[in-house]
Amino acid sequence: MRAVVQRVLSAEVRVDGEVVGKCGRGLLVLVAAHRESVSAQAADLADRVAGLRIFGDADGKMNLTLKDLPESEEAEVLVVSQFTLYGDVYSSRRPSFSQSASFDIGKALYEEFVASLRPLVRGVETGEFGASMEVELVNDGPVTLVIDAR
Repeated sequence: MRAVVQRVLSAEVRVDGEVVGKCGRGLLVLVAAHRESVSAQAADLADRVAGLRIFGDADGKMNLTLKDLPESEEAEVLVVSQFTLYGDVYSSRRPSFSQSASFDIGKALYEEFVASLRPLVRGVETGEFGASMEVELVNDGPVTLVIDAR
């Protein structure tokens, strides 16, 4: 599994023009499952995302996780599925998605990732798996990381 994690001031996702998920200060996480991804990777990836020390401490140094932030700064997470993270453009200019998991497996792993993340952080919202979505965000930093589950 793969995640692109962006530290944001706010983010929201729409389906058919309607907001289905949003967050304030926190993380926007784009998630995809590889065709060889397994269940254990969903929990591993959720743990890694929850434990990222990418928020500034009193000295402005990236040292705090979502949980370390004061409750008054209620950090949140918006998780959006994005199978195109496994797009391959090395042999053609038209992306191949043959490395992405099938719809059913991808959906199951995405849902497992979200379920694993919920007890680890405050406030998790999601997009709609498999839908055509519009994602709007305000980057903070910007800070963007790509994480591959082991």
